[in-house]
Amino acid sequence: MPRHLLSAGDLTRGSAELILDTAERIDQAMAGREVRKLPTLRGRTVVNLFFEDSTRTRISFELAAKRLSADVINFSAKGSSVSKGESLKDTAWTLQAMGADAVVCRHSASGAPQQLSGWVDGHVINAGDGTHEHPTQALLDAFTLRRHLGRLDGRRIVVVGDVLHSRVARSNVLLLSTLGAQVTLVAPPTLVPVGVDAWPAQVSYDLDGALTGADAVMMLRVQRERMSGAFFPTEREYSRGYGLDERRRALLADDAIVMHPGPMNRGMEITPGVADGVNSVIVEQVANGVTVRMAVLYLLLSGEMDGGL
Repeated sequence: MPRHLLSAGDLTRGSAELILDTAERIDQAMAGREVRKLPTLRGRTVVNLFFEDSTRTRISFELAAKRLSADVINFSAKGSSVSKGESLKDTAWTLQAMGADAVVCRHSASGAPQQLSGWVDGHVINAGDGTHEHPTQALLDAFTLRRHLGRLDGRRIVVVGDVLHSRVARSNVLLLSTLGAQVTLVAPPTLVPVGVDAWPAQVSYDLDGALTGADAVMMLRVQRERMSGAFFPTEREYSRGYGLDERRRALLADDAIVMHPGPMNRGMEITPGVADGVNSVIVEQVANGVTVRMAVLYLLLSGEMDGGL
């Protein structure tokens, strides 16, 4: 287990499976409890340092830390000293002085958590940096896939959509390939990043062909806020070429699952009938996110590498 969780690429197969196995044990330990809390991290302090809005991820980390009985401080750049000009380094030193044991960092700049990890003594967890990575999203996706498909060796996973701007896609490609899955990326040519040939994944522009017999499909959100140019003609055109509807879902293997990291553009990248329909695990992904983030915080802060609870 690395000291920080900055990239899914930093995880070996052993450390990734340790996190997923620990998440399973946490889920079992929490089952049936009237008070859904463990005393494991009592007296430890976790800071959620969010320079970019993300209600879903921040609440997930906050809930994970609180369920382990840690103290949680939520820090938003808006309205803070950062908006008055304080640098990331000065903020890091402030957190250091306050004795933060772990800093969960989300930032619009790729590499910001990496920089932060050099300035604080506590553990740093990347909660999404620019278009770079989002390792805990990849871990919760792998956790969800493993629960439904068993071992991931040889499983065919198709990732569809805005790969260019997606930190989720990058982290998933790295982690799922480490766990033995075969990943295929499908996107319009304008939304495929330069250098994708070096990624451990195949690239296809034929969505129907890629979906046929696949074990899972992961739809990506079209990130309008990151698009400064015309990457596709119209939303209708995008939906026709790269959207998931009932017909395309039927191309998947019988036990295949449908995933989406959220929030969804319903009717564009995925139809409501598929998002809410058979074998959709989109809501389950959100619940699994809390459990997996508990496992990450537990392993980093407790130093218990055997995952014993």
